[in-house]
Amino acid sequence: MRKYWAYLITSVAVVVIALAATLLVGNEPVLGLDLQGGISVRLFPAGKFSSSSLDTAKNIIDRRVNGLGVSDAEVTREGNNIVIDLPGVKDRDKAKRLVGRTAELNFRPVLAELPAEAQGAPPADDATKAAVAACDANAIPNPQALPNTAAAADKPDACVVLPGRRQEQRTVRYFLGPAALTGKDTSGAKSRFIQGQGYGVDLSLKDSGRTRFNQLAQQSFPKQPPQNSVAIVLDGVVQSAPRFNEPNFPGDVTISGSFTQGEAGDLANILQYGALPVKFDEKQQTVESVSPTLGSDQLKSGIAAGLVGLALVAIYMLLFYRLLGVVVLLGLFLSAGATYALVAYLSNSGFNLTLTLAGVTGLIVSVGITVDSYVVYFERLKDEVRSGKTVRSSVDRGFSRAFRTILAADLVSLIGAGALYVLASGSVKGFAFFLGVSTILDLLVSYFFMHPLVVILARRRVLVRVPVVGIASGLDTKEATA
Repeated sequence: MRKYWAYLITSVAVVVIALAATLLVGNEPVLGLDLQGGISVRLFPAGKFSSSSLDTAKNIIDRRVNGLGVSDAEVTREGNNIVIDLPGVKDRDKAKRLVGRTAELNFRPVLAELPAEAQGAPPADDATKAAVAACDANAIPNPQALPNTAAAADKPDACVVLPGRRQEQRTVRYFLGPAALTGKDTSGAKSRFIQGQGYGVDLSLKDSGRTRFNQLAQQSFPKQPPQNSVAIVLDGVVQSAPRFNEPNFPGDVTISGSFTQGEAGDLANILQYGALPVKFDEKQQTVESVSPTLGSDQLKSGIAAGLVGLALVAIYMLLFYRLLGVVVLLGLFLSAGATYALVAYLSNSGFNLTLTLAGVTGLIVSVGITVDSYVVYFERLKDEVRSGKTVRSSVDRGFSRAFRTILAADLVSLIGAGALYVLASGSVKGFAFFLGVSTILDLLVSYFFMHPLVVILARRRVLVRVPVVGIASGLDTKEATA
């Protein structure tokens, strides 16, 4: 009996705490374009480009903004322009940076660190003088007047002075040598939390890139700071300049540098999905608001219809199963709370989940799956008590048999949702995702809430035998004892 109380209390406490935390921090599900609108970014190509390269750029941008495949962003090509509709996005500047950046990545040796206000020549120490002499060999016309711009100065085969990412309210400039390797030598990236260092990015290298990176490490590792560092330069800005802690890296390379979670995620996302083969004119780039594709009247009508349907289901379950119908209602409320908290978390974390009308449809369909689980269990209880067993002795045996049926039915739904998620795109992916999540929650609620609660109620004789509304009445049995 203690086990059932533990299951029941734990399941309710987890959902209540998660829901309370969600409401306290103000997290809400991010609605899609069809429900709340968003922003639309239009990109205009610059310079020479081909139709195939523009299509490639469109596909890369599509993968960037749909990191999970369910954010319902729409990327289309209109003539020679690319239009990106982003649902629920509030930070327009961030959206422009994310979708249009070329992600030109260079790994450069650090020759010297310059203060933010410094102009012209780097410090005249012996090591820097030697570095300047080496840069002369690379046809740098005037090492005492190095360029002080960002992307325009980021020439891979030249020594450059580039700004650092703003950290601690200051900006550092770096005197950097020619690029040892570029973004073409990388094969992927992902962000993660590094214990004691904050958020960082794990960068995977191709075989050729690992060879070049290790050559740079072997050359830089023995030197004194800052010349034992490598600058990770993205679009002419030094994102991080970590020091080599060993002369050889057999696996992935971790990029750290006091990144916030968002900064690490943005960097990993851009690096993961590669560089754009087309340059876009940032001056012509436009951002405008997009109105919801569904009117507020249609949305309110849909919500009203859903509530009416739920009310009819509740009335039917109460009339047919009496006290056990209350278990169904409590289970639906628990599932709804868990779903809301989970969707709100995924919407406001790095998953960029958005709730569209298709997702709402998936959630509504899942209500039928959830109610079916209760019906399967209760009908199995009926079979047990009709064979002569008491309600109390039937709840465990009935559940063990009913759960196999529930598991099989939910697995069918999960397989269907998984197939749709993998093979479909756009709003259908959202439908499949929410259907799959709701189905998994149904299994958890059935095992950790429905069964324990029914067991606890069945051990209360008065609840079993009370006329008209008791458990025995709901199971069509005239049980005299419990």
